[in-house]
Amino acid sequence: MGRRPLDIEKIALDLILTDDVSKKKSLAKKIFTVAYKKGLYPSSIHQLYMGRGKQEFKGFTVPAINLRSMTYDLSRAIFRVAKRNNSGAFIFEIAKSEMGYTFQPPVEYSAVILAAAIKEGYTGPVFIQGDHVQVNAKKFQENHEKELESLEALIGEAVEHGFYNIDIDSSTLVDLSKTNVDKQQYANYEVCAKLTQFIRRIEPKGVTVSVGGEIGEVGHKNSTPDELHAFMQGYNKRLRKGLVGISKISVQTGTSHGGVVLPDGTVAQVKLDFDTLKTLSEIARKEYGLSGAVQHGASTLPAEAFHRFAEVETAEVHLATEFQNMICESKHFPQDLKEKIYEWLKVNAASEKKEGETEEQFFYKTRKKALGPFKKEIMGLSSSVRDAIAGEIEARFEFLFKQLNAVNNKDLVNKYITLKRVIVRKRQEKEAVVHDGEGAD
Repeated sequence: MGRRPLDIEKIALDLILTDDVSKKKSLAKKIFTVAYKKGLYPSSIHQLYMGRGKQEFKGFTVPAINLRSMTYDLSRAIFRVAKRNNSGAFIFEIAKSEMGYTFQPPVEYSAVILAAAIKEGYTGPVFIQGDHVQVNAKKFQENHEKELESLEALIGEAVEHGFYNIDIDSSTLVDLSKTNVDKQQYANYEVCAKLTQFIRRIEPKGVTVSVGGEIGEVGHKNSTPDELHAFMQGYNKRLRKGLVGISKISVQTGTSHGGVVLPDGTVAQVKLDFDTLKTLSEIARKEYGLSGAVQHGASTLPAEAFHRFAEVETAEVHLATEFQNMICESKHFPQDLKEKIYEWLKVNAASEKKEGETEEQFFYKTRKKALGPFKKEIMGLSSSVRDAIAGEIEARFEFLFKQLNAVNNKDLVNKYITLKRVIVRKRQEKEAVVHDGEGAD
């Protein structure tokens, strides 16, 4: 009798639902092995971004999508959209904070995405990113070294599990009370350079991890050309000679993470400064060889805004909250489970309720904190229910890919990205084996 075919979905769900760290690692390793055999490679988008920095191509914006819940189902939906639209440049990402409250460590997140790609028959590079590897300003002031060591530990864990794209967010250290822009950005570029150097030390042989920097904290004042120049000039001086630097720069243009919630629970319309985004992207490319500017906090913008990102040559746009909202507000999401989540929030997130805040505002703001504690119940929903919810969100993914013109670029991606199989050796030694693009054994 022949061997039974591998049930990749069962392996993925077992990985999601187990609390045993060693079992998670074992199941993840199994998924990675199958992925390589099927022609799937966790990859860095660095070389594609360097091509854009040299202005060898233009005209699209890369969507970077944070999946806080139903990661397996929504990843499958994204890969289906990519296949239909011949798309190759799109990123799966999760922030440091999201890993915590959604109970999705790097070992799980990357493996579940690859399992989804296997299930959908997708092949080629898969870009997985650590979003907002953010410096806690208060902890940094108390103990610089301890805070940096904690971030290095997280980066090391992420890179070990296939996150070959890391966004450093030291913009929390920008001090606008300083007298000139260089002094304002000093701690930001200093820390970004240090963490870049750490990444270059630990990245697998043959892989140049794509690193992003950030000059303006999302939700604060809009970024300026002077700030970009101060950051880049300071960063380039501080970065050890001969090392590869960042490939993109995140800026602030008027958005906030999650949007601004009105008393009825709806999200206020945001006016985004596309002129600033265009100007900063041009400077980043022409003067510093970067792919351009990155826009955070964009998923709750009005639908008619998204085509503008590609028009002003934004390199990358980060999308998160809307997909979480669509899960929670789907007509297919069980009402009894939603009520159970909201009752849990009343007790466990009570300290976050502000004076004068409506219940709708409170639930909108805090429900992300329930995604981890209720992960098993959400993923325990029947496949028909999860498929129905994912189907609604898939239509939104399709809309966004087309609005960002992130279509018909698979061949371009394949031209720039070299597929490499990374083998994790004992003692955390890593070796990258260049492969010819076919599935590896």
